[in-house]
Amino acid sequence: MDIVSPALDDYLLAHCTPADDILRDLVEETHALVPGTSMQITHDEGEFLTMLVRLTGARTAVEVGVFTGYSSVCIARGLPADGRLIACDISEEWTSVARRYWQRAGLTDRIDLRLAPADETLRALPGEPFVDFAFIDADKEGYPTYYEELVPRLRPGGLLVLDNVLRTGRVVDPEAQSPADVAIRRINDRITADDRMQSVMLPLRDGVTLARKRT
Repeated sequence: MDIVSPALDDYLLAHCTPADDILRDLVEETHALVPGTSMQITHDEGEFLTMLVRLTGARTAVEVGVFTGYSSVCIARGLPADGRLIACDISEEWTSVARRYWQRAGLTDRIDLRLAPADETLRALPGEPFVDFAFIDADKEGYPTYYEELVPRLRPGGLLVLDNVLRTGRVVDPEAQSPADVAIRRINDRITADDRMQSVMLPLRDGVTLARKRT
């Protein structure tokens, strides 16, 4: 199921701030390493993340799922010069690509890469609310755990963004029962019922949920 008509893809991408050479080169290298990959966010979603970070005035951000670093660049660019992004991943191979592009973008001092299972990294963070912005785009079965670890650490008014919440439409297909699909349905329902959060689900690419912690 196409959430947005493929005929509109080029039009959408042509009508947001264009990618610079760093992001274009990162896309090209990533697709050369993993042809046809869907693990990297699209440019319009990247611009959306940068804008959200700037609009929220975030200074401390957390990312769960780095891959080759496209979303990390977009989030870190939205932070102030003294901002900090805690980037969680388990792959030395893919994050080695990310590190090169962080350096090229002049963002190395803003990004703190934690190579370990994300649930362990999140549990090791301070328990009090200190996170302004968080982005989850990792293994889908882990979303419920990552959500429950991040929400208590979000400051009042902090924003949590979750990617791939529509699973190309499988969230409304009762026959789609893979562990990943079940986990996404579970977290979608959990967010809606969570009195701590105010949320909206957007049909951006494969579905993006914005969940703001109530003050």
